[in-house]
Amino acid sequence: MKHFKVSLAILALSGLAFSPLHSADSGKKDNLVILDQTSEKNLGIETVEAEETTFEETIFALGRIEVLPGKKAIVSSRVPGRAYSVLTLPDQTVDEGEELMWVESRQPGDPPPKVMLEAPMAGLIAKVDIAVGQPITPDQSLIEIVDLSVVEASARVPEHLAAKLKKGIKAHIRVPGYPGKVFEAELAHIGAYADAESGTIEAAFHVPNKELLLRPEMRAEFSIVVGAIENVMSIPRAAVQGDVAARFVYIKDYELKHAFMKTAVVLGAENHEFVEVKSGILAGDEVVTKGAYSLAFAGKGSVSLKDALDAAHGHPHNEDGTEMSKEQVAAEQGGDHGHSHGPASGWNLLTIFFAASTGLLFVLLLATLFFKRKEEA
Repeated sequence: MKHFKVSLAILALSGLAFSPLHSADSGKKDNLVILDQTSEKNLGIETVEAEETTFEETIFALGRIEVLPGKKAIVSSRVPGRAYSVLTLPDQTVDEGEELMWVESRQPGDPPPKVMLEAPMAGLIAKVDIAVGQPITPDQSLIEIVDLSVVEASARVPEHLAAKLKKGIKAHIRVPGYPGKVFEAELAHIGAYADAESGTIEAAFHVPNKELLLRPEMRAEFSIVVGAIENVMSIPRAAVQGDVAARFVYIKDYELKHAFMKTAVVLGAENHEFVEVKSGILAGDEVVTKGAYSLAFAGKGSVSLKDALDAAHGHPHNEDGTEMSKEQVAAEQGGDHGHSHGPASGWNLLTIFFAASTGLLFVLLLATLFFKRKEEA
């Protein structure tokens, strides 16, 4: 009886393994989105290659760009009078000692004596609060100069995360005005006081600003790196779709053109830009980033699975993606005229394989029965 059960198990497993319905690709057509070239361009599809990288643990914070302490100068006149000439304009760069304006003194004279005001430091003219002919007093701020070659990016970090802040840690800084650019800097100092109203503490980064792109009072977003893990499979957050319970991504099909496979993933840690993928993708997979959201609403796409496979393989397929038999091809092409070509005309390689497998299993079954009777005797 033991041998008989084993034989039945072998038979069942063989039938399952060789059944056309039990295939690794059986669910492929349900999760595959196939586009044409025009549709892919219209959706703006972009992909990145999944790879193992150093995954950064980050703190996200908001803040502002400010003038570095000690890098702002106010120009004023020690003598009262009136503005005789103003030689500079806002957003103009000046060198230290450069001529800025002339003040006509109130002291008597013909003509009255004039005093030149020069730049006390090199930098950018931020404000000009004087016009020609306007009266001037010693307490009046006339021109403001700022040195923006290095600026301070001040992040407001929630105070419960203060323990993670250490001088020298790195931050990736972005400003809305330059969405594709990332500014790198190290933490220079931590605020002496916390803001009781907002519950935050200042984390100040000194950012090189050679091109003068960063200007005071610009809003800034900070990804402050407080840790790193080596050899982590990660992808951009923009690639991940679905709800919390069912996350998925689209992977570019390695065989079919303009085709993308919906693939379930298990996620791990995440930061402001990337997310760890624990399972679902392999290194080298091309994951859709831009256009991934649109693909989720594209249905099956604009090209059938049959047409895509026909183009990729160079021979015809059925609508479900399986290959056509010789008889199906002949019937589709009108080559079957209703007459037989011999006893082997209905046989193909798959049919022969199933017949041979079934014969072998039948022999095994007979052998099992024979040995069973011999044991009983």
